[in-house]
Amino acid sequence: MNTWSLIFLGVIAGATLITALIQVGVLIAAGRLARRVSNLVNQVEVELKPTFGHVNAISRDAARAMALATAQVERADQVLGELAQQVETTVSTVQSGLGAPVREGRALMDAFRAALDSIRESRRNPRSRRRAEEEDALFI
Repeated sequence: MNTWSLIFLGVIAGATLITALIQVGVLIAAGRLARRVSNLVNQVEVELKPTFGHVNAISRDAARAMALATAQVERADQVLGELAQQVETTVSTVQSGLGAPVREGRALMDAFRAALDSIRESRRNPRSRRRAEEEDALFI
């Protein structure tokens, strides 16, 4: 072997050694970085755990409040439905109770109006009164 081959072989061995050292350094740095990230994640979990507990408590309270509100709305709906039914029953009772007397009163008013109209007509037209008397006499 010649000297140049030995020199190149030495350079190759040195480069390989340097590459191996760099790779070991990168692995050590990656391990340290992984440990720091793990510590950071643990610290975030420790700090956020109470916050998540509070968020869970808030969501439970909100769900309970929604359930109570839903129950109240259902009760109000039921009460309003019953009230509407009672109002409808009352109105129909009042209508049926007042309907017959109103119809009778209207019939009486119509009869009274017809009597007044006939009296007015007989005052305006004395001939028709005589004719009515004549017809009454013939009726017997």
